[in-house]
Amino acid sequence: MVSSIHTNSAAMSALQTLKATNADLETTQNRISSGFKVAGTRDNAAVYAVAQNMRGDVAALTAVKTSLDRANSITDVAIAAGETISDLLIQMREKAVAAKDPSIDSVAREAYSEDFESILRQISTIVGDAEFDGANLLDGSLTNGIAFLADAGASDTLTVDTENMSLGGTIITLSALADLTTVTRSSHAVTALNTSLDNVNSALARLGSSANRLDSHIGFVQRLQDNLTSGVGNLVDADLSKESARLQALQVKQQLGVQALQIANQNPQTILSLFQGG
Repeated sequence: MVSSIHTNSAAMSALQTLKATNADLETTQNRISSGFKVAGTRDNAAVYAVAQNMRGDVAALTAVKTSLDRANSITDVAIAAGETISDLLIQMREKAVAAKDPSIDSVAREAYSEDFESILRQISTIVGDAEFDGANLLDGSLTNGIAFLADAGASDTLTVDTENMSLGGTIITLSALADLTTVTRSSHAVTALNTSLDNVNSALARLGSSANRLDSHIGFVQRLQDNLTSGVGNLVDADLSKESARLQALQVKQQLGVQALQIANQNPQTILSLFQGG
């Protein structure tokens, strides 16, 4: 090796090694402080791009889950209202059957009719109030059901069908003007109530199936979102136990690099000994 006061190859080599160690140490410290091994596109452009796409899907699934939760709430309100209506129809049938008895007097018949008509008005109120967030599945305001988001690409939907329980309709065939003032009208009311009760219970079964389908899909969306989140973590999260061990090793390497540079910087001093007198 040529001895020169202008060029110190050993010092330059030691300096390059120390710079590399310092760069590795900075990378490790950043990973420990942020928790990410890929925090930005500079760290790994391909992995960062994939992770960002997956993060986009996770965010989109949050919107899907919100839509499905709204669907669940709308359906739950409709089911609660439908179950109450079913109970009320049972009460009305009891009164209508009692009013068919030709032996009861006019006072009793009038009492039965008043109770019957009161429950009838209550059913109308329940149907009108079975609304959540502006949507009502029971009042006939929606004819084609309600579609809700089902996937992150917003290309697929889940539809919850409506069940029109308005009085005098296809489900509750009983007229809003029905009463029990005569045996004949009571008989007609019993027939309509039998049909209406069967129809309402069938409608409730359909609503229950829709609710179960929503619950199942919400569970799937949640699992998919969890898996995507876990996948992003596998791509970009730092292994802190590994980084901790690496940090200690790099700190030792840094100290040794500083010492090597110090030794290399002392080499030119040896040239002076060549010119000292004997």
